[in-house]
Formats: sequence, structure tokens, C-alpha cells
Amino acid sequence: MSVSAVATPPQRPRALLAIAVGGIVVGLLDLAYAIVVYTPTQPILVPQTIASGLLGAKAYDGGMQTAALGTFLHFVIAIGAAGVYYLASRRIPFLLDHDVIAGLIYGALVFGFMHLVVLPLSNIPHIDSRLIYKSAEFVEHWFCVGLPISISVRHYSR
Repeated sequence: MSVSAVATPPQRPRALLAIAVGGIVVGLLDLAYAIVVYTPTQPILVPQTIASGLLGAKAYDGGMQTAALGTFLHFVIAIGAAGVYYLASRRIPFLLDHDVIAGLIYGALVFGFMHLVVLPLSNIPHIDSRLIYKSAEFVEHWFCVGLPISISVRHYSR
């Protein structure tokens, strides 16, 4: 046994750090993507659209207040997604052992959950977007949602 093995206790997983870092990175990347792709000249519309999930169309009349609410909700969702992945990684070792492939799969699952469950249950006005936008957003969820979460959870779990 080496001296360093005796002197350095094994690190415990740092759950809150893994979830917070993953969620904040995802929140920033996903919000930036949505603004650049959908409303680059009116960035306030993206967080207002998120707020419309609760408030309906009146979210667009609320200015910075509803934009702040939408931004807050966006980060709650992103941190929640990181929390779900972290909890799953405690039971499913594959999520830590193969973080890249698991993250890509998780990004696809988050996309599906958002589009098949969350958005239909919300008050967000239904907009039938073109296939190119849906496809690009699907891929964006691989790299800007699933992957940052899986990498953060693996990093802070070892």
C-alpha cells in the first residue's frame, strides 16, 4: 500500500456539484441555441415563450418580468434533468462507465420527454415547426443537453 493511498481518502460523489454544474451548463447552452436559431433579433422572446408554458400568451406582454420567469423555469428544467440523470447513475453503472454514449441517448430522451409530455401539457402556443428545425434541435439535445449532464455527473462522481 502506498503512502498516498493511506493519506488520501477516497472521494465521495459530489451530487449537488454534479447536478448544478451539469444543469447550469445545459441551461446556458440550450438557451443560447434557442435564441440564436429562433429569435436572434429579439432574444427576449425565448424566455417569454418558456414563461408562456405557465402564463399562456400574456407572457409576451410581461416584458423583462416574464423573461426572468422563463429563464428561471428554463434553469429549473435543466437542473431537474441533471438531477434525474444523477439519480439514475446511482443505480445504472452504464451511465457513468459510458458517459458519452449514455449522454447522447439521454439528450434524445430529454428531447422526447419535452416534446411529447411537457410541451403538450403546457400553455405554450402550438407552433408547427419545420422538420429541419426539429431535427437540428434533436441533435442539439445530444450535444448541449445530454452530453454536458453525463460528463458533469461522471466527473463529480469519481
